[in-house]
Amino acid sequence: MQSNDNTISLTRTLAVGSLIGMILLGLAWELWLAPLRPGGTWLALKVLPLCIPLAGLLKNRMYTYRWVSLLVWLYFTEGVVRAWGDKPPGNWLALAQVVLCLLLFTACALHVRLRLRHRTGASADPVPASDSPS
Repeated sequence: MQSNDNTISLTRTLAVGSLIGMILLGLAWELWLAPLRPGGTWLALKVLPLCIPLAGLLKNRMYTYRWVSLLVWLYFTEGVVRAWGDKPPGNWLALAQVVLCLLLFTACALHVRLRLRHRTGASADPVPASDSPS
């Protein structure tokens, strides 16, 4: 039981960390590291939708984990396209975004699966005699 709680906590940490990583990477990429135009571009605003689920992940809301696992595929697609078409260093930054997307998706999917399994497992366990109300 304790191992399952540790794994759920690990998936939560990985999800939050990869989401924050995507936000920071997106800002640095479009403003300083490899913007489409010198001096930065408005494309940095692409990180705003990533800021919305951050609060839900930090509050451990199951619904947020579910829809973030769908949202992340938009960023994955952008990363694949730009990794293929951009010149260095933009293509390497895009590849880093692809890796972060895969980490985020995996963490969200595992988190939801483990929490649902933990919930159904906990409800199926009978109440021990020592914990029953008198």
